Amino acid sequence: MADHVAGDVAGQSAADSAPVHVERATKASRIFAVLAAVVLAALISLPWWGDIGWMRLIAEMAYYVALAQLWNLLAGYAGLVSVGQQAYVGLGGYMLFYLTGVWNVNVYLALLLAGPFAGLMSIPVSFAVFRLRGAYFAIGTWVVSEVFSLFASLILVLGAGSGLSLTVPILQEISPDRDVRGTMLYLMTLTMSLFVFAIVYLLLRSRHGLALTAIRDSEPASASLGVNTFRTKFIIYVATAACTGLIGGLIFLQKLRISPEAGFSINDWTVVVIFMVVIGGIGTLEGPFIGMLVYIALREFLADYGTYYLILLGLLAIAIMLKAPMGIWGWVIHRYDLQLFPVGRRLKLESADDASKR
Repeated sequence: MADHVAGDVAGQSAADSAPVHVERATKASRIFAVLAAVVLAALISLPWWGDIGWMRLIAEMAYYVALAQLWNLLAGYAGLVSVGQQAYVGLGGYMLFYLTGVWNVNVYLALLLAGPFAGLMSIPVSFAVFRLRGAYFAIGTWVVSEVFSLFASLILVLGAGSGLSLTVPILQEISPDRDVRGTMLYLMTLTMSLFVFAIVYLLLRSRHGLALTAIRDSEPASASLGVNTFRTKFIIYVATAACTGLIGGLIFLQKLRISPEAGFSINDWTVVVIFMVVIGGIGTLEGPFIGMLVYIALREFLADYGTYYLILLGLLAIAIMLKAPMGIWGWVIHRYDLQLFPVGRRLKLESADDASKR
């Protein structure tokens, strides 16, 4: 018995003294990276082999997944469950229409300014809503969005309740040719979605990502360890608002018209996005992609059934929340420990062969 215990202790000591190294990528993530590159190449080349219908659908999927990634960053990592992000979609869209229509600013410059403007407007908003917690924070962000919508409906230079439309000269700044313009808007939407995903991914892999993970797990504990929770949440809130404003400008550049009801629509820009994140898996990078695909598939195949389509979406959301509270991809991670976009660090014991190669 003593020899057996001594052997176990020796084996444990050998394991403890074995060389280890930190790895982030996994075998699954490396394989998926190759597949993702192939799919991305196909999407970029779509204008040369696909039709305008597919381009519009893929563009819509691209800006929805970008909005979902931003809301997931806000709620799934920073713990800020906002139902008022449509405020920044509308602000970005209105800023684009105002600059191009009233000040004759170049459409590309106006689009670039739409994001910073939304981020700037989010600063005073953050100092107001950050005083609230939980459900009160969610309601507060929704009220702020309604206030912005009301102001937009009262300002005459913004078209009041009728809204604004883009003129032909503004569209011709993108391209005089309609087909070329459609291709450029499609590629701009893909680029914007990749840009947003890269920001979220790199942020979560940085030390700020570690702070967010600590806040998500336990805000009091993270604060006791030296994490400045207010500053971290403030940075995330302003950054997501700026990116959401950029997306809003690009969305309504494609729609050619904006109104208070469309720009600040809670159903189009927040409820749908929350559905995607919750269904796909909140707190994961893969979740928004899964949720977006589920939503688009259900909408395309069941939209002809009217209210039954909406009822089915609700039932699906309830079923998944009951069976898999962390969403579809959250269940995959729990069951198979599969991560396609790993942001954490893992300690891996080196084998004798790996150690000899170093």
